[in-house]
Amino acid sequence: MNRKKTRFVRWLIGFATLLAACEKTISPQADVQPAKLVVDAQIETGFAPLVILSGSLNYFSEIDTTVMLNSMVHNAAITISDGRRTVPLKEVSGYSGGRRYYLYTTSPVPPYDTMTGVPGKNYRLSITVGSQSYTATTTIPFLTKKIDSLWWKKAPFLADTTRNVVLMARVTDPPGLGNYIRYFTQANSNGFFPGRNSVYDDQIVDGTTYDIQVDKAPERADTKRRDDYGYFRRGDTATIRFCNIDKASFEFWRTWEYNSQSIGNPFSSPGKVLGNISNGALGAFCGYAVQIKRLIIPK
Repeated sequence: MNRKKTRFVRWLIGFATLLAACEKTISPQADVQPAKLVVDAQIETGFAPLVILSGSLNYFSEIDTTVMLNSMVHNAAITISDGRRTVPLKEVSGYSGGRRYYLYTTSPVPPYDTMTGVPGKNYRLSITVGSQSYTATTTIPFLTKKIDSLWWKKAPFLADTTRNVVLMARVTDPPGLGNYIRYFTQANSNGFFPGRNSVYDDQIVDGTTYDIQVDKAPERADTKRRDDYGYFRRGDTATIRFCNIDKASFEFWRTWEYNSQSIGNPFSSPGKVLGNISNGALGAFCGYAVQIKRLIIPK
């Protein structure tokens, strides 16, 4: 081996030794934060308010039904006010789909002290849990943005067009920016579920009547293939729950859906979910002015 090669080998060995010496085992520790109150609250036209309270879970928590039930917050003091009356909410429990739930609403038993949503009204929610107090406000808008009609057409880009169909809607947006909507879909007698992108503003469609495809929302127990997403089927009764919402409700669901869909994507930008609950609580209190439209799709 000549002198140049010998010097190169010695340099390579020394460099490798240096790298080995710089190695360090890193064991990242999860930042465990104290639990925060999570609020899922709503009031819609003609219905009593519904409030679900829970405690936040750590990022690496294993979540199952038992964990979720144990995270529920009980014995909170909650009131709702429409500026004229203030009504207390009571905690109730029951079963839905074989699963137990807990929520707060106006009294379901005597003495009745009820309040139902009215378009154009503002509502203030007050929550006390232990020594901590939280507030939130929302508005039920007037139902000004509406679906005029629904129809269906054959689903494009599918080899089999005998089963799946596309649901279409004609929507009228009133003049003036600031009309926000959130939509839910129902197939037959199943529940209502929000679309993957369920909220929209009117920056592009302000003051116009336009046609738009309404994607069928994925159901929680949906086992259909990915290429079935968004399509209804022949023979379905398709129902749309078309809701006018205020800006704070729009911003909460817009940022929530963005963060939910970008989980695990290393190229996504970090984002913050914009809730409207005070005192550092998570979640939102949302008001809904609701229009129901239904279409029976022939087989």
